[in-house]
Amino acid sequence: MKIAIFTAAALALMGTLFIGVQTALSDDDEDDRHESHARHPQDGRWERLKRRSTGVAPAATPLYQEECGGCHMAYPPGLLPAASWRKIMQGLEEHFGDNAELSDGAQQQLTEFVVANAADRSHYRRSRAIMRGWPYTDAMAPIRITELPYFRHEHDGIPRWVVKRAEIASLSHCNACHRFAEQGSFNEHEIFIKGIGRWDD
Repeated sequence: MKIAIFTAAALALMGTLFIGVQTALSDDDEDDRHESHARHPQDGRWERLKRRSTGVAPAATPLYQEECGGCHMAYPPGLLPAASWRKIMQGLEEHFGDNAELSDGAQQQLTEFVVANAADRSHYRRSRAIMRGWPYTDAMAPIRITELPYFRHEHDGIPRWVVKRAEIASLSHCNACHRFAEQGSFNEHEIFIKGIGRWDD
């Protein structure tokens, strides 16, 4: 009788743990389902609240859009922690193969902007998800978004042939698939890949 009670209790505990893990892994998908009911104009209180709860803060400052968005997508600062942004901003003379040096004033201003809005300083839900269980020290913090554990988890089901398409080339080109990436929204229901169409896994 005691063995039967113990077995039943153990099974109940395992079931609870399994449900908890499944819930944690599906949080973002559930957020995406709720967010898909919201429209995406550039203003409106409801849309701003939905983005705040499920996306990342958009890269809204004009200087950042001009200096960084002039060469590539203006990545929302909430996609990386402050330690990663400091590394990036301190190494602009060798910026992923290019020289992206700025004037001292612009560099200081942009460093302050990205650090203040980094993932570990943000209240946005996807930024918090990026930092959950963060395994790195500041010295080891990656500077590539594609190296983040959260990013890898979210993209591990993307076939290689999709990534190799000329329109994408690399998973680092977020806006090749995420239509509202620069606005801070990465809802999977908004994905549209040129030559393929909607992508919803």
